[in-house]
Amino acid sequence: MSNKVKYNLKNVHAAVLTETVEDGVTSFSYGTPKPIPGAVSIALDAEGESSPFYADGIVYFRSVTNNGYSGDLEIALIPEWFRTEVLQEEKDSKGVLIEKSTGAENTKFALLFEFDGDEKAIRHVMYKCTASRPSLESETKEDTIEPGTEKLSITADPRSDGLVKARTGDTTDAETYANWYGAVYVSEAAAAQNEEPEG
Repeated sequence: MSNKVKYNLKNVHAAVLTETVEDGVTSFSYGTPKPIPGAVSIALDAEGESSPFYADGIVYFRSVTNNGYSGDLEIALIPEWFRTEVLQEEKDSKGVLIEKSTGAENTKFALLFEFDGDEKAIRHVMYKCTASRPSLESETKEDTIEPGTEKLSITADPRSDGLVKARTGDTTDAETYANWYGAVYVSEAAAAQNEEPEG
């Protein structure tokens, strides 16, 4: 049966993306998805433009571009593995995390998550994400403790082969659905597609 509603963000994971170019052909591989517990909210806006072409006094043709998504992921606390593997913070011999302005570019990753539905959870994957450094903020403790959260600004760009995102549907097969967080799902057609060699 089909869902009528969606609610409740959960099961946020990230998997490091590796892009390899050989003879002008780009290949993509992902590490095993790792959990990011404590998901609070996600809000990703579609990026792109709609450009009309006018002729005969009407919109004769309209081109629409898909430039991915951007927005915020709010979580209780960013896990240490994400800080070192994705945000490129360095852990020294004393176990202290060091952030440098001269550090390498943040690692790209796939972002996986799901929303509950009245029938079945809807699972998503964004294939090429980057995350900016979170802000530092907290408040003093009052009569009641209200946990602070951390926000990651996420940009989900199209891969060079055009792949942006995928989500489970009403007829997604059981094996694919069950293994969503075991490995990053890429359709057989997308996996087989190669880029044109650079000329």
